[in-house]
Amino acid sequence: MNGVDGNGAEAGVNDARFRLLLQLRQAGVSNSRVLNVIESIPRELFTPRLFLDHAYDNVALPIGHHQTISQPEVVGLMTEALRIGDRMKVLEIGTGSGYQAAVLAKLCRRLYTIERHAELLAEAESRFTQLRLHNITTLAGDGTKGWPAQAPFERIMITAAAHDIPGQLIQQLAVGGIMVLPVGEDAGEQQIVRVTRTDDGAETEYLSTVRFVPLISDEDNE
Repeated sequence: MNGVDGNGAEAGVNDARFRLLLQLRQAGVSNSRVLNVIESIPRELFTPRLFLDHAYDNVALPIGHHQTISQPEVVGLMTEALRIGDRMKVLEIGTGSGYQAAVLAKLCRRLYTIERHAELLAEAESRFTQLRLHNITTLAGDGTKGWPAQAPFERIMITAAAHDIPGQLIQQLAVGGIMVLPVGEDAGEQQIVRVTRTDDGAETEYLSTVRFVPLISDEDNE
C-alpha cells in the first residue's frame, strides 16, 4: 500500500484510514486530539514491506527482533489513557517501529524514547526525520531502568508487558504524573494499567485486556 502511487492508491489509503478510525471509535477511543493524530500519521511508513497491505488493519504486525507494531486500537486506548497535554515531557519505553512514539510526539512538548534493539531504533529515527518530528530524543538501552538523567517525567508509557508495575519507573514520574503500561504474564492476557503518582505513593487503575511482547531487561539476557 502506498499513498503516492496515483490517485487510486491514495484513495485506497484514505478509505482504509477512514475504516480504521471508525473501528477505533467503536472500540472506545473518543479523544479528538488522539484520533486526529492517528489519522495524520502514515502507518504504512512504519509497516514492513511484506505487510503493507495490512498497514491500516486493526492488528499488530511483526517488525523483526520478535517485536511488533502495536494494534492501532491499543495505541489509541493507551494514548488516550495517558491524558497527555501539549506542554508535557513524556518518556516511552520500547520505541519499536516508532509508530507509538510518533503519536506521542505530536501530542506533547518533548518525547524521550528508549529501545534496546539498536537496529530498530535506527530505523525509527529515520522515520522521525522523514516526518520532521524534531521533539523526539532517543536512547539505545535497557528501558526497565528508565532515563534517570532526564527525570522527572509528567507521563510515561511502556509498550511491552511487565510482570508487575516497575517501582523504578514510578520514581521517575513527577508527583501527579501518569504511567500507562500492560501488566501480566508473557503467555497470557495482560491488563492495561494506569498508575498515578501521589505525594505518598501511587494509585492504580486497571483499564482493559491486551496482549504484548514482554518487557525485557539486560539482566534477563545474562
